[in-house]
Amino acid sequence: MEDQWSVADRVLTSRLLVGTGKFRSHAVMREALLASGAEVVTVALRRVDLDKVGEGDVLDFVPPGMHLLPNTSGAVDADEAVRLARLGRAGTGTDLVKLEVTPDPRTLAPDPIETLRAAERLVAERFVVLPYCSADPVLCRHLEEAGCATVMPLGAWIGSNRGLRTRDAIEVIVEQAHVPVVVDAGLGVPSDAAEAMEIGASAVLVNTAIAVAADPVLMARAFALATQAGRMGHLAGRGAVLEQAEASSPLTGFLQ
Repeated sequence: MEDQWSVADRVLTSRLLVGTGKFRSHAVMREALLASGAEVVTVALRRVDLDKVGEGDVLDFVPPGMHLLPNTSGAVDADEAVRLARLGRAGTGTDLVKLEVTPDPRTLAPDPIETLRAAERLVAERFVVLPYCSADPVLCRHLEEAGCATVMPLGAWIGSNRGLRTRDAIEVIVEQAHVPVVVDAGLGVPSDAAEAMEIGASAVLVNTAIAVAADPVLMARAFALATQAGRMGHLAGRGAVLEQAEASSPLTGFLQ
């Protein structure tokens, strides 16, 4: 089934985005990325040594053909996020940036004020901005109005594997958005990804759940299939939710 979507001018088929952190080796990461079928891979600029690319840096293990999505992980305010984004564009040549501003080390919750400030500045500098944000419909609307290419509300705390704890809010965000909604952070098992897709998310981004699995390659395949299944379920259209049972095979006169 051909079911494309796009981020700015990038036309994509896979609706699973993947991260590169926490894998036990770069080689395992590469195999998991290939197994995921993803077309977009995000990497923290703080983990990249641009002077050592070609000498075993993490970027050397990203399969060719994938869209690189540098992220500003670790930034605590708008100034730092903008500085990291500029370094990423200069070092990788891409105008894509996953904007992350997370000053609270306990929750790694995104700072809504600094995220919006950074987004406005980066859009003005012609970045394609994909902002990680809280599952706040009002904030997502402001980020869209600021010119962001997507909004990326969290499912749960980063790295928590707690699942889609923000489902109700994400349903509202999906309903009102005119840009792709990518559920980012906290998804722990493939069924979480399927659930996010079933309620209308455009895509999901998964890192920790794949990287820390006993078999990251198999888990990457599982997330790929779950994302596809959830998307097909959404397109198929769920039947009515009833308060009581309704027989699927109504009784007819032949039993009398």
